[in-house]
Amino acid sequence: MEFQPRTYREQFNPDRFASFTVQYLETDLWIGVDHPSFRKEIAELAQKEVVLLRKQLDHYITLHPEFLTSLEPVPPAPNLQNVLSVPKIVREMTESGFRTGTGPMASVAGMFARHTAEIIRACFPVKELVVENGGDYYLFLKEDMLMTIFAGNSPLSEKIGVIVPAAETPCGICTSSGTVGPSLSFGKADAVMVACYSPTLADGWATALANRVKSPADIEKVLTFSEQFPEILSLIIICEDKTGIRGNFEVRFVHNSA
Repeated sequence: MEFQPRTYREQFNPDRFASFTVQYLETDLWIGVDHPSFRKEIAELAQKEVVLLRKQLDHYITLHPEFLTSLEPVPPAPNLQNVLSVPKIVREMTESGFRTGTGPMASVAGMFARHTAEIIRACFPVKELVVENGGDYYLFLKEDMLMTIFAGNSPLSEKIGVIVPAAETPCGICTSSGTVGPSLSFGKADAVMVACYSPTLADGWATALANRVKSPADIEKVLTFSEQFPEILSLIIICEDKTGIRGNFEVRFVHNSA
């Protein structure tokens, strides 16, 4: 796999967040905590949680390899007798797959971000928390935050930003692309950003909607299609020099396009 520089991590203000990374096998998370709340024990807990999640997922994939490879929704177990023994994270990814029409692994980055963030919040009274996994985010904020959208070679890359309202957090912000990064996409969108309360679901929807964008002409159709899914709080599509926007989050141009 070609190395992809994670330059999007540079947009977070070090005056606002104390940050650290958690790495285990291919999993690589960036975690930011407001400075007054930061404790070194948070990093230790996050590392343990990521290892636990990864071992649970890898063990399940060993038993059910189709969970890793399927590009379509798959049931959480080969028969109903095993459903209750399936790890929670597997059931969550499976539910996202059936909701969004994607394979379960389309939601894996959002799932890791969500569960790592939730264990931190359960154990430490943090005021603000950001967990980023491959450009997919869990956000828990006390103040609104502007996030720019990286869209590869599009002239709109990093020139469009979304204001994430603190009142709408915790939530997930996830982005999929058919032209940037190693993730599989059947579309040609430079970036499709989706916000949902669940990062797992946001991740699945980002993949599903990006798959539908084959050219700028598809943007309006995909926006209209997304309207039937109320869990999508905000949607931004960038394809070449065109963009489409839907939802309640404020969107602004960060720089002039000239």
